[in-house]
Amino acid sequence: MQDNKNFLGTAPIGKLLLKLSIPTVIAQLINMLYNIVDRIYIGHIPGEGSLALTGVGVCMPIIMIVSAFAALVSSGGAPRASIYMGKQENESAEQILGNCFSLQIIISLILTTVLLIWSKDLLLAFGASENTIGYATDYMQIYAFGTLFVQLTLGMNSFITAQGFTTVSMVSVVIGAICNISLDPVFIFGFHMGVKGAALATILSQGISMVWVILFLCGKKTQIHLRTKYMRLEPKVILPCVALGLAAFIMQASESIVSVCFNSSLLRYGGDIAVGAITILTSVMQFAMLPLQGIAQGAQPISSYNYGAKNADRVKKTFRLLAITCFVYSTLLWTAVQLVPKAFVSIFTADADLITFSAPMLQIYLGGLCLFGIQVACQMTFTSLGKAVNSIVVAVVRKFVLLIPLIYIMPHIVSDATTGVYMAEPIADVIAVTFTSVLFAVQFKKALAEIQS
Repeated sequence: MQDNKNFLGTAPIGKLLLKLSIPTVIAQLINMLYNIVDRIYIGHIPGEGSLALTGVGVCMPIIMIVSAFAALVSSGGAPRASIYMGKQENESAEQILGNCFSLQIIISLILTTVLLIWSKDLLLAFGASENTIGYATDYMQIYAFGTLFVQLTLGMNSFITAQGFTTVSMVSVVIGAICNISLDPVFIFGFHMGVKGAALATILSQGISMVWVILFLCGKKTQIHLRTKYMRLEPKVILPCVALGLAAFIMQASESIVSVCFNSSLLRYGGDIAVGAITILTSVMQFAMLPLQGIAQGAQPISSYNYGAKNADRVKKTFRLLAITCFVYSTLLWTAVQLVPKAFVSIFTADADLITFSAPMLQIYLGGLCLFGIQVACQMTFTSLGKAVNSIVVAVVRKFVLLIPLIYIMPHIVSDATTGVYMAEPIADVIAVTFTSVLFAVQFKKALAEIQS
């Protein structure tokens, strides 16, 4: 299929979405292992697993911010590159690739400096207690040195996916994951490094993935190449990418803010066990979200390319199939969570008290998951079509207008304050999906009209 450079505009939508989505879903599931495997191993460290797991959980807001900066550049740059490819303007797509590469290096150096100097202060602000701060700082001080690897791996891999080379982008993730899974037990238990070993395994694995990604984008098989002549930052090239990527940045960066809000509220009402539970709950949420994001990423190059090529019918068919697929998946996973919550919780801890506490909270926390496939499909399509404002509005409403206020309001409404904190998530999800669906129905019709005129 990829011998034909125009396959994104000619191949049957169903087969194309299946071909592109399967590798991206696998890649997202494997990518999840970077953090999930760490948590599984850390949670089973003899004698200190629960506290260590909670300490690493406090690091997650910072890790989310690092990933969010990668998304700021790549989630805007990759769709715009696809759109230009649809217009048969590959030189413009390569300018975007080169500018995004340079910006990510600059951002990485800044983030590394900040994390090395202020990581302890940030972790205390993000909900670490005197019992967990030692584990959190041990993990973050080593993870900070791998910021460049994380940025370039996540960011540049998006440009491989944007060309329709989803199998290659999947291999990028598989390489890192295999290394991470192999190195974790060696460093954590073999060298008795504990959480430091988990962090070291993660950054070394990301470094290996980064080398693979860059070599591919400089090689012969890619349709757009990473060229030094396009690495000089130009405002007219990079600013539209950053504007479009703001929605993804807000979505991911706000996760860190939300984590801070959850951690501080739960520490206040439920103590360390409640903070440990939210670490597990957000891990299961990642399990739910990453396959959805993988399906949506598989659809992104199809939507962007055909929007650039002014093929409205293929854009419409792609969204319809994406929405149905995401909805079915999210409903099936919601059903599984409601029926066997302990099965999901037990993956991350062997602590009987933590399992007993977390299982019913998981049912509450993911109560709105069945509808979330619709949210993902609409938001990714906004981004795929270059509709920056709509993407930003949807992201802001869900997190800042709804979820964060509800985290502080719900404990005062329900009798059990701790349960009230967890209830904020499903309530926000249901309202957000309703708002997004209405906005999308109006704006999608306008977007299609623009390319049909």
